[in-house]
Amino acid sequence: MSLSLVILAAGLGSRMNSERPKVLHPLGGAPLLAHAMRAGAALGPGRVVVVTGHGAEAVAAAARAQDPEVVVVHQAEQLGTAHAVAQSREALAWAGGDVLVLYGDTPFVRPETLEAMREARARHAVVVLGFEAADPGRYGRLVMIGDMLERIVEFKDASPAEQAIRLCNSGVICADAAMLFDLVAAVGNRNASGEYYLTDIVEIARARGLSVGMVRCDESETLGINTRAELAAAEAAFQARARAEALDNGVTLIAPETIHFALDTVIGRDAVVGPNVVFGPGVTIESEAEIRAFCHLEGCHVSRGAVVGPFARLRPGAELAEDVHVGNFVEIKNAILDEGAKVNHLSYIGDADVGERSNIGAGTITCNYDGVFKHRTVIGKRVFIGSDTMLVAPGRGGDDAMTGSASVITVDVPAGALAISRPEQVIKQGLALRLMARLRALKAAKQGN
Repeated sequence: MSLSLVILAAGLGSRMNSERPKVLHPLGGAPLLAHAMRAGAALGPGRVVVVTGHGAEAVAAAARAQDPEVVVVHQAEQLGTAHAVAQSREALAWAGGDVLVLYGDTPFVRPETLEAMREARARHAVVVLGFEAADPGRYGRLVMIGDMLERIVEFKDASPAEQAIRLCNSGVICADAAMLFDLVAAVGNRNASGEYYLTDIVEIARARGLSVGMVRCDESETLGINTRAELAAAEAAFQARARAEALDNGVTLIAPETIHFALDTVIGRDAVVGPNVVFGPGVTIESEAEIRAFCHLEGCHVSRGAVVGPFARLRPGAELAEDVHVGNFVEIKNAILDEGAKVNHLSYIGDADVGERSNIGAGTITCNYDGVFKHRTVIGKRVFIGSDTMLVAPGRGGDDAMTGSASVITVDVPAGALAISRPEQVIKQGLALRLMARLRALKAAKQGN
């Protein structure tokens, strides 16, 4: 049976004390919205609809960055969750199958849980995701009769007996598309908040004699983000989960509690990650690579057997082939380093191609920016770049070429050639002693005044 996703992302999030829409606050290097979309995407939906409200353009852009095929609809007035779902009706008019309603500020629902809801849909007209709350607080309560869900009661409208129920509503719902929108159309707003609650479809469905089921999940999956404190707690939870998954997948983490992952970080088995490493978005590390302490990586790919760090930075577009070495205080940006290349010390390699087995000496800089445009440097195979060389782009170095230390290279270097470009050294005998004596005398005179 086909599946569509509806992700509610219209809320302001006033308690975040921010101009940024709540669903765009970052968690694991990605917007909260991306987490919900990623979880739903694991089920292979035929269509994804994101309902926007506050900051609609920014939310739409973030949604399309995750899924270029996403359909974005706008909820001009925030009149409740049922009203928000109703905005997606036209977008799903032709879809058929089931609809799964998720929330853009609830990042931890697992794909396995959502799959369990789909399986339960074979037995029930509507399926709700519930959880046992340690502190039910202001969650909506699930009123069960046997294994059937009778109704969902919002905290504001609950009796004392209903408030004592610990089984709570996550808000996630799965139902047949046509039935869902029919039920939503029947929802009223006669409640304490004057809003159209999506949860009311349960009681409406039961009144029509329809079966409503419930799937349980761990409370940790239902964590919604409403405050900065909750966002910080969510980040801690995300990192703990990411570290545990990496260890389970055969990655060695030297000091797991100091390593920070992004949502899309991929690390292969038998890779080794040292302490205090930060993975930004878009990082892939192949098996048996080593990332040493205090490195920062984003938008890069590190191949098998490569060694990075310590204290290295890989920026977007950095591509390291097998057995590449990038050492301490080295920055790589939009550059391809072929097999066995080495940049071991204190260098910046940006907008460059470095051939296999080439060795880039300490303090080398590819001068790639002229103030307006970026230019590329191409270094051939088995090239040796002497320490403190400035490679002024655009430029090429042929295979087996060499540059002398402290050179400024402004023209192409042919294959097998040595390029040296630096001022002639001049010796002034005794001048150092005379100059220092004069300076010390001037200093003493000033101190005497």
